[in-house]
Amino acid sequence: MSQFNHLKTYQGENQSYPPLNEYPRPALKRDSFFNLNGWWDFRFEDETKMRKILVPYVCESLLSGINELSAGRDLFYCRTFSLPQGFIKDKVLLHFGAVDQIASVHLNGTLLGTCAGGYFPFSFDITDLLREENLLEVKVEDKLDLRLPYGKQSNKRGGMWYTTCSGIWQTVWIESVPENYIESFDISCTLEQARITFKGIETGEVSVEENGTTVKYEIKDGVAVITPENPIYWSPENPHLYHFTAKSGKDEISSYFALRTLEIKDCNGVNRLCLNGEKYFFSAVLDQGYFSDGIFTPASEKSFEEDILAMKRLGFNTLRKHIKVEPQIFYYLCDKLGMVVFQDMINNSTYSFLRDTALPTIGLKRLNDKFLHRNKISRKNFISSMVETVNLLKNHPCICLWTIFNEGWGQFEATKAYRLLKSMDSSRFIDSASGWFACCESDVESLHIYFKKLKAKKSDKPIIISEFGGYALSLKDHVFNENNEYGYSKYTDISTFNEALERLFEEELLPLIKSGVCASVYTQLSDVEDETNGLLTYDRKICKASDSFAEINKMLYEEIKK
Repeated sequence: MSQFNHLKTYQGENQSYPPLNEYPRPALKRDSFFNLNGWWDFRFEDETKMRKILVPYVCESLLSGINELSAGRDLFYCRTFSLPQGFIKDKVLLHFGAVDQIASVHLNGTLLGTCAGGYFPFSFDITDLLREENLLEVKVEDKLDLRLPYGKQSNKRGGMWYTTCSGIWQTVWIESVPENYIESFDISCTLEQARITFKGIETGEVSVEENGTTVKYEIKDGVAVITPENPIYWSPENPHLYHFTAKSGKDEISSYFALRTLEIKDCNGVNRLCLNGEKYFFSAVLDQGYFSDGIFTPASEKSFEEDILAMKRLGFNTLRKHIKVEPQIFYYLCDKLGMVVFQDMINNSTYSFLRDTALPTIGLKRLNDKFLHRNKISRKNFISSMVETVNLLKNHPCICLWTIFNEGWGQFEATKAYRLLKSMDSSRFIDSASGWFACCESDVESLHIYFKKLKAKKSDKPIIISEFGGYALSLKDHVFNENNEYGYSKYTDISTFNEALERLFEEELLPLIKSGVCASVYTQLSDVEDETNGLLTYDRKICKASDSFAEINKMLYEEIKK
């Protein structure tokens, strides 16, 4: 009998069909959406007969219907589809939210293209290849190539490393657009105005909902400048979004923006992180983005919402999205519900337990990264992935900080990466080296503290305790691995767990705010496989932390205002 319990979440137990049927790109939405999620034909390369897989769940997951490791074997998907009458405008675009790691896509026997990377959307213009009935085929290669982004996946899962995820793991869908259409746009905001720069069009009109009325603005030379009367700022306490539609020729999209600013200010001799001009404490939890039944992919969009709201009930205002890029609907929900995101870049290249974990944990945290991870392909792929992450997510107001490298994993020339990222986006904070190996330019002093009392020396930079805690509590019938648990301090019952958690925040973290600590990231939101150090169990059915914990977080927010 397997030692692993493949647990279903409540959403997985009550899953609708087709899965993940909401529009997958809320920040650029059209009335054109044909969902290809559902049952596809599937086989591994060493099989002759086709089986059924539920897209978009990786083959290793319970929800996929396969629940089997790919073990480096190529994956083959296929399905037929026919578009509804009247669906086609001028062009038809086929979208993949993400496929891990290398996907080759054929339509009606013609190769559309190949995409490598695993975490980012890609699309094809399929207009000229469409028939009344169409055959879509996808071949996926996933040998866990460490030169590509891979996050916390490992062929030898265990501890802080998780089951590999192979194949299609985000929504596959089709839309139809006019000949000339809004391809994308960039939003930059102050507290008084939003500037929207469109790609693909030069003229048009933007209609914005402002205080119960609709105000129209001209798109000129591809740019619209919006200046709301009596502007309302975005914050976790008041996540106000300005919804708008943009029209150009035959094309029309809906989206939103928010007015909020981020800056570092000297406040009585201590540099502080400021939101909308005011010093602010970002109380976060580490969010790995793994689910017990879908692994990389939740059973429902509502699963994301429930995670966000569960953390807000505990008083947290921030999630550190840990070395994973989520579907775009996750960031929309953070925008809408008022949850700040500290977004990590996705690591690649090799990992060394001695260099990257053991020695830094006992204090050896200074290391020149110029000659680390010198493989040219790995370096190029990391920078490419970083650029793609920023371009994909930069319009989301919830994202307030980028983390480039975590604990030295794949780290190289962090100062160069920092300068490139700053040139792309100077509106957000940047943590160049979270935890250690911080011999580089960075906006913050970033500390990981486990196994010892929280301490923070004064710094000329705002201080973030970007990982701490990790208290483990294993609850019977809600664990993945019956024979092993992983955490940084173990407890046997909810009462002692909560007592320790409250002491950690109230007696150790709270006093450090006077010394310049501006943000903290508790490990972590949920249990993940061997890790039983979550505030929620892996199946999301039990919250280990007491609702009264929100009062502890409230103390942090009040302390920084003094």
